Amino acid sequence: MAHVARRTAAGRDPGAGAETAAPLVPSQPTLPSLREAAAGCRACPLWERGTQTVFGVGAARSDVLLLGEQPGDMEDRAGKPFVGPAGQLLDRALEAAGIDRSRAYVTNVVKHFKWEPRGKRRIHQKPDAREIRACLPWLEAEIAVVRPEIVVCLGATAAQALFGSAFRVTRERGRVVASPLAPRALATVHPASILRIPDQTQRQAELSRFIEDLSAAARLLG
Repeated sequence: MAHVARRTAAGRDPGAGAETAAPLVPSQPTLPSLREAAAGCRACPLWERGTQTVFGVGAARSDVLLLGEQPGDMEDRAGKPFVGPAGQLLDRALEAAGIDRSRAYVTNVVKHFKWEPRGKRRIHQKPDAREIRACLPWLEAEIAVVRPEIVVCLGATAAQALFGSAFRVTRERGRVVASPLAPRALATVHPASILRIPDQTQRQAELSRFIEDLSAAARLLG
């Protein structure tokens, strides 16, 4: 795995000089041991504001791994990824595409909710490069354990974590490509972006495109 090879035993990425979670990853990881280790992760400051680490969920061997950006407000409180409105839309789209979510592994690049207060609400903030880099060893370990046939990146943050900052979802959307961490990967939009479209007709059209993207992954799995 390309990212792992560049890390030192001290958990630093020599290209960036930032602390990462690498020292916390068990030497012979399983999903339960990774989840337990990640619960105490302090590799970046996001743990100070998040309610808890929101680790991935799903079978230890899954053909498809669904990768989002970070947990949202509801996920932070529940301790599980994609349980809010975006997760509900994802469930409907997966069903329409012929992918059984119960047989998929679902996770995020960043495992803590990054937010800022706005009145009584907690408003999502995009994780920065340091926070993504710090959290990346958890994702690498998850993929190594789950060994999915395809990783479906939901949104730009997920896709760029896998392919680098030059990757553009708008250019590569829906196309199955080789991945450094799994045999295949596919990038599409994050379901939350569909929910933010105010026009109902446009929102439905974007949902249809989203289902088409997921269907491409389903066809690959047979």
